[in-house]
Amino acid sequence: MLKRVKHMSKAVSRLTTVWVDAGFDGAPFLMWVMDVCRWIVQVVLRPQQTKGFVLVKKRWVVERTLGWLMGCRRLVRDYELLPETSETFIYLAMIRIMVRRLA
Repeated sequence: MLKRVKHMSKAVSRLTTVWVDAGFDGAPFLMWVMDVCRWIVQVVLRPQQTKGFVLVKKRWVVERTLGWLMGCRRLVRDYELLPETSETFIYLAMIRIMVRRLA
C-alpha cells in the first residue's frame, strides 16, 4: 500500500510522517519506509503499565474517522469489486460529512 501512496507523488507531497501500530515495529519495515519512501515512521504504543482500554491519541484519529465513515450505509459492507469505486465512495462520504459541518 505504501508503494501506491508513494506513486501518487503530487497528491501526497506534504506527507512526511507515517504513524504505525505496534505490529509494524520491525526494523526491516522501518528501514524500508525510510529508504524507499523517505518518510519518518513513528510507532504509536500504548503505555505498558496500564490495563484494559487506553486511549491512544494517534490511533484515536483513525478510529474516529472510520466511525464517521460507517455512518454511510454503502461503506458498512464491502460491496465494490474495484478499489477505485470504494475510494470514490469514501470521498463522497467525507464530502457529505464536511458539508454537514459547514451548514
